[in-house]
Amino acid sequence: MCGAFSWCAENIAPLCSCLRGFSAKSPIEWSSGNYAGGCTRNVALPCNINGGGSMPSMHRYEEDRFYVINNVRLPDGSQIVQAASVSDCEVACLNKCACLAYSYNNTCSLWYTNLMNLQENLDNTGDSIFIRLPASEIPHAKSSRGRTIRVVISVSALALGVSFVVVLCILRRRRGINGSHHIDMNLIAFRYKDLQLITKNFSDKLGVGSFGSVFKGVLQNGTSVAVKKLEGVRQGEKQFRAEMSTLGTIHHVNLIQLVGFCSEGEHRMLVYEYMPHGALDQYLFRVGSNDVLPWNTRYQIAIGIAKGLTYLHAKCKYCIIHCDIKPQNILLDASFTPKVSDFGLAKLLGRDFSRVITTMRGTIGYLAPEWISGTAITMKADVFSYGMMLFEIISQKRNIEHGKRCADKFFPILVAKNIRDGDVHALLDANLRSDVNLEELERACMVACWCVQEDECSRPTMGVIVQILEGLIEVNMPPIPRYLQVLAESADQSMPSS
Repeated sequence: MCGAFSWCAENIAPLCSCLRGFSAKSPIEWSSGNYAGGCTRNVALPCNINGGGSMPSMHRYEEDRFYVINNVRLPDGSQIVQAASVSDCEVACLNKCACLAYSYNNTCSLWYTNLMNLQENLDNTGDSIFIRLPASEIPHAKSSRGRTIRVVISVSALALGVSFVVVLCILRRRRGINGSHHIDMNLIAFRYKDLQLITKNFSDKLGVGSFGSVFKGVLQNGTSVAVKKLEGVRQGEKQFRAEMSTLGTIHHVNLIQLVGFCSEGEHRMLVYEYMPHGALDQYLFRVGSNDVLPWNTRYQIAIGIAKGLTYLHAKCKYCIIHCDIKPQNILLDASFTPKVSDFGLAKLLGRDFSRVITTMRGTIGYLAPEWISGTAITMKADVFSYGMMLFEIISQKRNIEHGKRCADKFFPILVAKNIRDGDVHALLDANLRSDVNLEELERACMVACWCVQEDECSRPTMGVIVQILEGLIEVNMPPIPRYLQVLAESADQSMPSS
């Protein structure tokens, strides 16, 4: 799944990594989690590796080098040649332009085709493989005198660099944004006064979320960000920073990107990438707006959200349960790609989270029965919330409001009735009926009904939901949940007879 010239590791993120000297063939697909395209060389080998054949001279020894990767399961497609030692094996590979790598374990194995299926061996008992690169990719010392000169130059450069950093820190302490530094090369640790400066003292409020207010900010390089001031997070700074280091390793095209954080005194803040189209609820429930999301956009949004949740539930090192899926927590970028936000807050709030969420305003309509019954919360609670939100994406109406006003207008009931009667087309208002794909509509309605089953074991996983929505697997007719049946029967009895 990682493609050519890459290797996979089960215990780190991302799952797939390009080998040294190679880069992703398609950075866009790579960033979205689709690694199958593999990697390509940064610098071509000096000879035509597709031509095969032996090298006519020893000049090749000065052009190519090898670097070693230890403890791996070797890639597929090797050829065995005779060699008495590891050095003989290296010479055998160097003498063939088409040889891309070698490994020696009493026998010499050479690879002439794209390296595929190179894997980390978790028990540290794997083999070693030597990957061939141009000499420019692996600097090589030719003499002890040259090494000495380079050591002197390196030490001098290091001393100069340290002096430069000290001076830079002193200067930055006297200027605008200061004290920000990178954590594990993924996140920036901001000081509180840094965030005051980039948000103009928190003057441009984007909205109020479940756990605090969100403000727009602009970094020194001109990048717009969203700064969320957290409320109710009580971890100490050391624990908070440890959690941030974990969240900083999570990358998916359908998850909001965490840029950095602030953990200073009582201040706890998260800095996210800025989403120009804001939250999904603005497009679903905005009163008096003429902006109606076309059906195709809605359907792709539903699939994107499901993919983001699949990553959190099944593809992170540790399963992350979001616990607060609703349109307000789905943000849209410039091309209306959905990004699940606040996915780390359940982890940050810890034991207090269940108490907070059951009293949270505007969330009661998305809560799975487990929250009320007090049973253990699993990833299926997110599936229930996703199903309730999917009803809203289809109808562009709030479930909770119609549930309060009249049971027969509660959209999940209408969906259950119309699926039973085979008439899902009537569920949409006139603005969308000419635009809708009926097969997709029926599929989405049935998925939503499966998601809101009372028994969590009856609900599908988010990975299965993605496959259903993309038409890869068929979906059976869902049973009408018992609580919806009760509401539907009550509505039928209350309606006047003709």
